[in-house]
Amino acid sequence: MRALTVRPQQPDTAEVSEVPDPDAGPGELLVEAVALGVCGTDREIVSGAYGWAPQGRERLVLGHESLGRVRRAPEGAGFADGDLVVGVVRRPDPVPCGACARGEFDMCRNGRYTERGIKQRDGYGSELWTVETDYAVRLDPALESVGVLMEPTSVVAKAWEQIERVGQRSWYGPQRVLVTGAGPIGLLAALLGAQRGLDVHVLDVVADGPKPAAVAALGATYHHAPVPEVTEKIQPDVVVEATGVGRVVFDAIAGTAPYGIVCLTGVSSGGRRIPVDAGATNREIVLENDVVIGSVNANLRHYSAAAQALAAADRDWLERLISRRVPLGRFAEALHAQPDDIKVVLTFE
Repeated sequence: MRALTVRPQQPDTAEVSEVPDPDAGPGELLVEAVALGVCGTDREIVSGAYGWAPQGRERLVLGHESLGRVRRAPEGAGFADGDLVVGVVRRPDPVPCGACARGEFDMCRNGRYTERGIKQRDGYGSELWTVETDYAVRLDPALESVGVLMEPTSVVAKAWEQIERVGQRSWYGPQRVLVTGAGPIGLLAALLGAQRGLDVHVLDVVADGPKPAAVAALGATYHHAPVPEVTEKIQPDVVVEATGVGRVVFDAIAGTAPYGIVCLTGVSSGGRRIPVDAGATNREIVLENDVVIGSVNANLRHYSAAAQALAAADRDWLERLISRRVPLGRFAEALHAQPDDIKVVLTFE
């Protein structure tokens, strides 16, 4: 079968390779790939920035934003042939730490977790793949064209869960949320904010195109002014930061309403320095009871929450987020970001 593979930490080694068909073991599904989402993590792995092959191997099968159809399921597993499924990305560490032992493997404390298509486990970028039934999530068949959005939706489902848990340390009645960044994570964070009945605002650098249109279609408000100007105007109770841009991060932290919560989901690049008034930032956080949290990855309940959020969303709106569908054989086109891209998807037809 064909698979998209790479030599981790060696730039520009991605290729479509012929690899053996997988054998599903006890308690595993054999799945035919339908689609695979491409994100910044995949591009960074291809660039050689990071990534780890399975032990004893040189190449890693890429891909963590999966969507497939069950070809064969074990009896009594709760899945049937033809089911539309997504595979969970992370697996708990084998020790395990206290978090992993309780199913909170997205919060692993010792770093020994593994991840499909990223760290020491082959990903879902192959024509056939297997997944343990405990780490597969069934999707509504009506979501086939957009189900590949499941993994990024699970990430923002976790982010919103963490925001709400922090908010409930005291009285919690948010009204306005600002999402910085209108990529897939940002737009899906906005979707979940709208589903919570909040007044949603999204900020990005572009002035027109598919991103502002998607925000408007969601019933949210789009901004492309500087962050301080926007936060002064709307006084957000919650900020979901999805750019990883240092200046945006600190401006967002400084711009919340009192008792504000900033959830960082964007990963910043190292080596970039900006001047920061650390004393003023500390003073504001302390005197306003503000909170800044980081959130990454997702566990099983977040995937279930993501499936519910996608099922409740407008399908036409979700379709807006998929900019391009590229056949596996032309993977290089998918890895090359274009200005109007939101989510690029590899197909396996």
